[in-house]
Amino acid sequence: MKADRLLSALLLLQAHGRMTGRQLAKRLEVSLRTVHRDMEALGAAGVPVFALRGAQGGWQLDEGWRTRVPGLDAAELRALLMAQPRALGDGRLARAAERALAKLMASLPTPLRLEAASLRQRLHVDATGWWGGAENLKALPIVQEAVSHDRKLSIRYAAPGRERVERTVDPLGLVAKGATWYLVARTPDGLRTYRVSRIEDAKVLDARCERPAGFDLAGYWQASTEELRRTRNRYAATLRLDPSAAKTLGSWRSSEPAGADEPDAAGRILRRVLFDDEEQALFVTLGLGAGVEVVEPAALRERVFAEVAAMARPGGAQFRNGSTPSFRT
Repeated sequence: MKADRLLSALLLLQAHGRMTGRQLAKRLEVSLRTVHRDMEALGAAGVPVFALRGAQGGWQLDEGWRTRVPGLDAAELRALLMAQPRALGDGRLARAAERALAKLMASLPTPLRLEAASLRQRLHVDATGWWGGAENLKALPIVQEAVSHDRKLSIRYAAPGRERVERTVDPLGLVAKGATWYLVARTPDGLRTYRVSRIEDAKVLDARCERPAGFDLAGYWQASTEELRRTRNRYAATLRLDPSAAKTLGSWRSSEPAGADEPDAAGRILRRVLFDDEEQALFVTLGLGAGVEVVEPAALRERVFAEVAAMARPGGAQFRNGSTPSFRT
C-alpha cells in the first residue's frame, strides 16, 4: 500500500539522515520515478522533506523534525515475538532483549498485550543443538560493541586443528547463520570470517576501525558462502544404488546421473555424488549398507572393502538379523 511505503520512506530518512533517490528506490523496491512521486506526496502532506543537488545530494528531512512511530499492529507483533530473545544464545544479550520486550509489551493496548502473552506461552526456543551444547557466545557482546562503535578489535582465536593466534582486526559486521554467529573483519591478509564461539578472548581498542569504502556485508557473505560451497564439495564418488538407498541419499545430499539415468537389470541406478572429503564418503557408503556399490574412485572402494573385512572378523559388527555386513566392491 502507498501509505505503508510513504511511512517506510519517512522512517528511512529519519534513520539515515540523507539518502539518494536510488538508495530509497532499492530499499523500497520501487522505481526512481515512484520515489520522486512519494517525496512530493510527503511534502504535500506537510512533511518538511527537500532535495539537495550535487554529488553529495539526496533527499533529506528538515533538521530537528521527527515523527512518532505508530503502534504495532497484530501481524507486526506476531512477527516480532517469533524472534524470541532466547534465540540470541548469549545470556547477557538475551536478558537485555527480554527487558526491551517487556517495556514494549507494557506499552501495548490490553488486547494486543494479552495476545502477545498468549503467543509467548506457545513458542519455545531451544538454542542447544541435538549433538552438543549451545554456541559459546561469551565474546559476542564485546565483538558487538566493537562493530557498533567502529573500533579495532584484539582477539585470541582458536580454529580447529590449529594453534591459537592473536591478532588485531577491523570488525566490519556480524552475521547470524542459524544459532551460529560470525564476525566479518578486515585483516592485513584481506577480509576474513571468524566464528564468534571460537574467539577465546576479545578486547575493544581505542583506535578507529578502517572500513573499506562501499563495503556490503550481505553481498560479501553471499559471495563467500557460494565460494565455500564450490570448494568444500571436492570429493566425487560414483555409486550404484538400489531405490531405497538412492532415496535416503537424495534426502540430504545432491547427486547427478553418472551415464544413463535408467535402472539396470537389478533395479540399481548410477549416481555421481559430491562429498566434503573421503572420510565423509566412507561414512555414508558404510551407512547405506548393501544398498550401495562403490564404482569409483578405487581408493574409496578399497577402504570400504577393508572396513567391511574388519567388521566381519570375530568380534566385528553384525546386522540385526545376525549376518555380517556384505558390500559389493
